[in-house]
Amino acid sequence: MERGVPHEQQINVSVALIHWPVRDKTGKVIATNVTNFDIHDIARVSCTYGVNKYFIVHRQREQLMFVSRILNHWRVGYGSRFNASRGRALERVELCETLEDLIAGFSEPPIVVATAARDYPGLTRVSFRELREEMISRPQGPYLLLFGTGYGLTEDLLERCDRLLEPIRGPSLDKFRHLSVRSAVSICLDRLLATW
Repeated sequence: MERGVPHEQQINVSVALIHWPVRDKTGKVIATNVTNFDIHDIARVSCTYGVNKYFIVHRQREQLMFVSRILNHWRVGYGSRFNASRGRALERVELCETLEDLIAGFSEPPIVVATAARDYPGLTRVSFRELREEMISRPQGPYLLLFGTGYGLTEDLLERCDRLLEPIRGPSLDKFRHLSVRSAVSICLDRLLATW
C-alpha cells in the first residue's frame, strides 16, 4: 500500500538546478541561461515541501550576479516589504559555480539523485516509490536531487550520481515528455515528499 511522508517527519533533502554541464537539442554540451521563473517557482515549491536548500549551479559569474540581484531585491530590497512570503521562499536559494563546490559544502556527502526525461540504456533507475520509501526510512539523508536545464544532464554527470530517478510519465497517448524544469521539480517533490 502506498504511503506518504508522515506529517511530523522532516526529510533532509536539497534540490540543485544545473545550468552547466547540460546538453542542447543537438547533444552539444552547453551552459544555459538562468530564468526568472525558475528562481521563484522552484524556491516556492521547495519551501512548500520542506526542502532545505535550493542550489542554482552555473559556471558563469555574470549569470550568478544576475540571480544575486534578484535575490537581494526580494530578501532585503523593496520586494521584502512588498511581499515578505516571496523573500521567505528565496531565503533557501544558494549559488554555486560547480556541482563539486556544492557537494563539498555538505557536512557529510549527500546521496546524489539525478533526474532525466530521456532514456539511458545501461543506467539503472530507481522508482519514485522506492526512493520515497528509502527517504522515509532514512530521513537524515542528506539527499541532493539534481535537475538539468536545456535538454538534460550529461551522461558523464549521470554516471557519477548515486541514483537515477525514473522519468515522469503521464497517460498521454503519444507519450509526450517535455516538461519545463520547474514543472518537473514540482511533480518530483510531490511524488517524493507529499504528506497524504
